[in-house]
Amino acid sequence: MTATILFVDDEPDLEALILQKFRRQIRDGQLALIFARDGLEALQSLEQNPHVDMVVSDINMPRMDGLSLLAKLQETEDKKSTIIVSAYGDMSNIRTAMNRGAFDFLTKPIDFADLEATIEKTIRHVEMLRDVRRRQMEAERAHASLSRFFSPEIARRLATNVDGNGMEVQWRDVASLFTDITGFTSLVETAAPQTLGELLNEYVGGMTEIVFAHEGTVAKIIGDAIQVLFNAPGDQPDYATRAVACAHDLDAWAEDFSSRWKARGVNFGTTRIGAHAGPALVGNFGGNRFFDYTAYGDSINIAARLEAANKHLGTRICVSASVAQAAENFQGRPVGDLILRGRSEPLRAFEPLPQAKFEAPETALYSEAFAKMEAGDAAAMPAFAALVGMHADDPLAGFHLKRLLNGAKGTRMQLE
Repeated sequence: MTATILFVDDEPDLEALILQKFRRQIRDGQLALIFARDGLEALQSLEQNPHVDMVVSDINMPRMDGLSLLAKLQETEDKKSTIIVSAYGDMSNIRTAMNRGAFDFLTKPIDFADLEATIEKTIRHVEMLRDVRRRQMEAERAHASLSRFFSPEIARRLATNVDGNGMEVQWRDVASLFTDITGFTSLVETAAPQTLGELLNEYVGGMTEIVFAHEGTVAKIIGDAIQVLFNAPGDQPDYATRAVACAHDLDAWAEDFSSRWKARGVNFGTTRIGAHAGPALVGNFGGNRFFDYTAYGDSINIAARLEAANKHLGTRICVSASVAQAAENFQGRPVGDLILRGRSEPLRAFEPLPQAKFEAPETALYSEAFAKMEAGDAAAMPAFAALVGMHADDPLAGFHLKRLLNGAKGTRMQLE
């Protein structure tokens, strides 16, 4: 690297002395020297030579002194590392220079051995800053590129490429969220390729933007299905709260999306969402050649099966008790004790509700009917019947009424 130095001094003999002193470094291409006689000329020279690495400036000069020049240099985006030269013992000016951002100082008369050592030290500092800026630019470019394909937190960690950056496989407590679309297979078989491509890209793009807004990690996108993680790879103590809030926003966006496409003649199905919190094995499972940051474990399977449970229950969002209990100010209603496919023990599930619906009178009526059903009270059936009579658009109340009419009791139910 050739270091370019701007010397600013009004002494007529200084230029010749400097050129003589550093002739070997100039000849070997280590240094390139530029000279100016005052601060104004130095600023003009810097405009013409923006590649200057450092400035060596006297203080006492006509038109613009060295301290004023230093102040101007500190206002620029590319602050030049500056060495200030002052008369021996002039500590007041030296303190002012250092306070204004000078990298170092020298005293007159100049000791050329000291000058050479100070320049070498400053060049090392400049090279370090240049390397830091280069690494930062590379990281920013890498992050911009990776953000097109990965969740922001994963992109950031991959871009910084720090050892032990959390991409390794490890057990973590996470909230896992799954989404799926009803009737998507039929849509694939009937929709024109161009329409399907536009529809699916808009849907996945909108859904992932919502996930990113809640700082979630998109672990997988398989067709219309999306798997989301919270508390991985970074720590999020409020991961259950984030998962519930994200589920609500995904549901609202998906409903609006479906309505817009139905207005265009495309029968886009309902998005179903399931969420569960628990330990999972999380990390990069892509081997040496691929990157696949995802999660495995029983808690992940439960989240996926809660998503599927919506089909039977008539709900759009179904979360486990582990999510409902951990989420701050959770608002929802109990679904029941579900025995999910492949499991023998029941799991208490809930339907999260938006605040307006949670505070509506029918939610209180549902809670009363559910409590009767949980207690084995025969009054549960007429309570649900009355609720369905008033709110026929409540599929979960209708689900329980149908169960009770078919002879079921209590809140435990087997789902296939």
